[in-house]
Amino acid sequence: MIDLRSDTVTQPTAEMRKAMAEAVVGDDVYGDDPTVNELERLGAELVGKEGAVFVPSGTFGNQLALFTWCTRGTEVILGNESHIIQHEAGAASVIAGVQTRPVPAPTGVLPLDTVRRYLRKRDLHTPATSLLCLENAHSLGRVVSLADMEAIKGLAEGAGLPVHLDGARIFNAALALGVDAREIAARTDSVMFCLSKGLCAPVGSLLAGPRDFVREARLKRKIMGGGMRQAGILAAAGLIALRERGCLAEDHRRAKKLAQALAAIPGVSLNPDETEINLVFFSFPPAGFPEEAKKITEFFAGRNILINPPEEEGVFRFATHQGIGDRELETVLETCKAAFTESGR
Repeated sequence: MIDLRSDTVTQPTAEMRKAMAEAVVGDDVYGDDPTVNELERLGAELVGKEGAVFVPSGTFGNQLALFTWCTRGTEVILGNESHIIQHEAGAASVIAGVQTRPVPAPTGVLPLDTVRRYLRKRDLHTPATSLLCLENAHSLGRVVSLADMEAIKGLAEGAGLPVHLDGARIFNAALALGVDAREIAARTDSVMFCLSKGLCAPVGSLLAGPRDFVREARLKRKIMGGGMRQAGILAAAGLIALRERGCLAEDHRRAKKLAQALAAIPGVSLNPDETEINLVFFSFPPAGFPEEAKKITEFFAGRNILINPPEEEGVFRFATHQGIGDRELETVLETCKAAFTESGR
């Protein structure tokens, strides 16, 4: 089965499985797990922060950041298409007790003038802004330039506010921008990044930031139920993920090839230049109707290819990853040509 639904479907490598079986472990809540400690040390070093804390997932890491930075009843400014808004089940209101104030940012770039207007101080009618959130790479598959991040960081510093980065795919962003991940993280105060997407670890993310922030986040992680005891079994795979960084360059190459092939199919709409990481977004308007969407999804399944149903207006997302090699990609390309033409089906 070829799975295009997400890069979260990656399987741990044989080396990871061996490392997990042989991991030296302890009780992480007591700080006694040497494998977790090494993962946190290495993760913090890679993004240039003073410390890091191991968490079960990216959503957990983002919400832990909000819970740690923000006072209840305050407001967080972030992009309207960001993962925290769109795909974290409204957790900000439940866990941190904060209000989110989305800014139109379809490519992940927060418009500086708009953000400046959105900043608020607490008064009788309005909550105070407590945090700005960025995302890079953006969950819609684009990367945000260092200059755009620097502009938001400067604005935040002038207002005395911290900046958190949802860097779930920060290493994809670094590759696309041709910079080190530290350069991206340097434009923020805290950063969450995933080990379980294109890096192929089975579980886990890291939340990194200043030493005092990480100390408080460790306490808040316990409150959220994230004390994982002998978590070194999981951290062992995470260490390999960070040291080897998966096959991100190949994932990007294959995604671009897929985008170019899709763009050549009549009726399919996308700009291949907007495929900057391993996520390919494209629209096929007929798929905006339920019957057509179901027909296309079932057609792919009949070719042993898993895809997510399209979102509004027939927008699909295909993800390349470790499990999509050149042979699998050719099968996908052939299926796309058939699926998106009436005669092919």
